[in-house]
Amino acid sequence: MGLIKQAEAVKESVGAGRERYLGNTKNLMLVVIDFEDGPTSEPDPPHSHPHEQMSYVAAGEIIVHIGAEQSQLGPGDMFSVPPDVPHTVQLLTKHVRLVDAFTPIRDEFLS
Repeated sequence: MGLIKQAEAVKESVGAGRERYLGNTKNLMLVVIDFEDGPTSEPDPPHSHPHEQMSYVAAGEIIVHIGAEQSQLGPGDMFSVPPDVPHTVQLLTKHVRLVDAFTPIRDEFLS
């Protein structure tokens, strides 16, 4: 994959009001996920994975939960998640856009 234009990207629904598109190389993956179902009264159920993750809040506001820690974040803020640590977000605004980087790539996102 070389260039990915948002207008031409294949977007995948990952739940009601949520979609993502992505790009990857052999060792790195970048995922854009748009949430249109906020605000929410509770965080999503926590999940974990063996991948390192860095996330950038491109739009909206969230509360991020990483292990026992939580913090409110807005546009321009970032967070990191070590491998196998439970984490989740709670949406504080109607629209949230996160840009997530993973290494190694998440093969399950490619199927």
